[in-house]
Amino acid sequence: MFLNLETIPAYYKPYVKLVEQPDVIQALRISGYRTLELIHSIPEGKADFRYAAGKWSVREVLCHMLDAERIFSYRALRFARNDRTPLSGFDENAYAPHLNAEARSLAQIGDEMQHLRTSTIDLFKSFSEEMLTRKGTANNNELSVVAIGIIIAGHETHHGKVIRERYLSV
Repeated sequence: MFLNLETIPAYYKPYVKLVEQPDVIQALRISGYRTLELIHSIPEGKADFRYAAGKWSVREVLCHMLDAERIFSYRALRFARNDRTPLSGFDENAYAPHLNAEARSLAQIGDEMQHLRTSTIDLFKSFSEEMLTRKGTANNNELSVVAIGIIIAGHETHHGKVIRERYLSV
């Protein structure tokens, strides 16, 4: 199932534009692989690095990525099951103090990411073509199930780029 960029709410377009593979399953596989490569390249000594005051640490960014993928996958499941109940947004900044990131090693976070991505891919593979086209509302935005999958890949790609450019290049 491929995605029409015109159906993506403006807020998510920067993420979606980062996804090179238009097939949702391949996009999830590729972004997941690249993120695991990135995590394995980060020295443990950089895990708590912040590139500026008030910014998240590397570990916190990675844990945010886990939270976001779980939330987006839940939305995809609800919409695929034809649940029309509007879903609320989430405030990632309110979640950040409760990530328990400092208690997890980069290796643990990487393992968790790998397990989560396998589960996310299995979820999307279980959807029929019809289910992938179903839509729902989350955070006052109408999204299709397939769009959510591409957003997951794009969100992860975005944060991987931020980690490489702002955290690891210093």
